Amino acid sequence: RAELFQPGLQLVDPGFFNQMTTMHALVMIFLALMPAFVGLANWMLPIMIGAPDMALPRMNNWSFWILPFASIMLISTLFVDGGAPAGGWTMYPPLVLQTGAAFPMMIFAVHLLGISSIMGSINIVATIMNMRAPGMTYMKMPLFVWTWFITAYLLIATMPVLAGAVTMLLTDKYFAT
Repeated sequence: RAELFQPGLQLVDPGFFNQMTTMHALVMIFLALMPAFVGLANWMLPIMIGAPDMALPRMNNWSFWILPFASIMLISTLFVDGGAPAGGWTMYPPLVLQTGAAFPMMIFAVHLLGISSIMGSINIVATIMNMRAPGMTYMKMPLFVWTWFITAYLLIATMPVLAGAVTMLLTDKYFAT
């Protein structure tokens, strides 16, 4: 709040501020919101549709245990040569200017986090489609289950767009496009 009190940067170095903004965006989306909501779905969906467990419990474990390694890799970009990527919320400045090993580490961490999200979504869709209680048609499913079915399907459907965004970051960084 002290930084936003008047225009300009008073307390923090602008490069570090951009690094923190980028890190905040990635951590809040991929390490806080999505895992928390998918974890809630993994707990609630089997209860609500009468299933003993998620359809693919081992994939569920994989999607969870990828997160600590990706988070360590993402946070460690603050401590490697070149500093954390400083792209802000959009992550799209001239990336050619960012040197060091931090950018490839961030891209690999984003890949791991995306894989985790895809695995969780596939598990949700497979559970809803294949493990409903006998007699529970799609029209008899609770609204919470419907929202997760649609959300997980949309997340799977939008993954090519996010993969294109990561590809755009890579080509901007290494081919100066």
